[in-house]
Amino acid sequence: MEEHIVKILSIQRVTHNVKQYRVEKPAGYKFVPGQATEVAIHKPGWEQECRPFTFTSLNDWDFLEFTIKSYHDHAGVTHQLDSLQPGDELILHDVWGAIQYKGEGVFIAGGAGVTPFIAIFRQLYADGNLGNNMLIFSNKTRADIILEDEFRKMLGDRFINTLTQERAEGYDFGKINAEYLKQKIHNFHQHFYVCGPDPMVQDIKSALVQLGASEAAVVVEL
Repeated sequence: MEEHIVKILSIQRVTHNVKQYRVEKPAGYKFVPGQATEVAIHKPGWEQECRPFTFTSLNDWDFLEFTIKSYHDHAGVTHQLDSLQPGDELILHDVWGAIQYKGEGVFIAGGAGVTPFIAIFRQLYADGNLGNNMLIFSNKTRADIILEDEFRKMLGDRFINTLTQERAEGYDFGKINAEYLKQKIHNFHQHFYVCGPDPMVQDIKSALVQLGASEAAVVVEL
């Protein structure tokens, strides 16, 4: 398996539990927006603890970027990542397929499940090809929304937020289910991209098919 040791260039906080890690880019390292790699921390005891993370940078940037949510309920990789500093090192492996853009449609994300969509939207925006793509994003509270300002700038009113644990003006309230999807989407004969916790993904996929979407048109993370 291909292996690259890269230095962390900068770390920026995005939300209370999400950070952007910008790291060195190995020569010739390329990916398709939506793809991921296995990442480990280059420290004793952590080198074999690989976890999949999606690239949120674009290929023409001179560094790689990952946008990662840290979970502190156990002393795992993301908990350890949260304590790293610029100058520390990560181990990157082969690029592999996750969510791949197949054409205009509706993106549906739950929490950190939005990360595969970041590079896809950034690339479409850079190329002037955002078209009528829509993002429906579910979070517990406003404080949990990743890159809210950037998504709003790119998508305008095609960026729809729903919150499950906070009521706030300008934000929908409630979970994404068949009834909610029926209110927000008027054409179920298009592409759908779904990423989030496994139970959410399965529920939304079932709801979309029930509402008339083709199962083959619903792209989920592999």
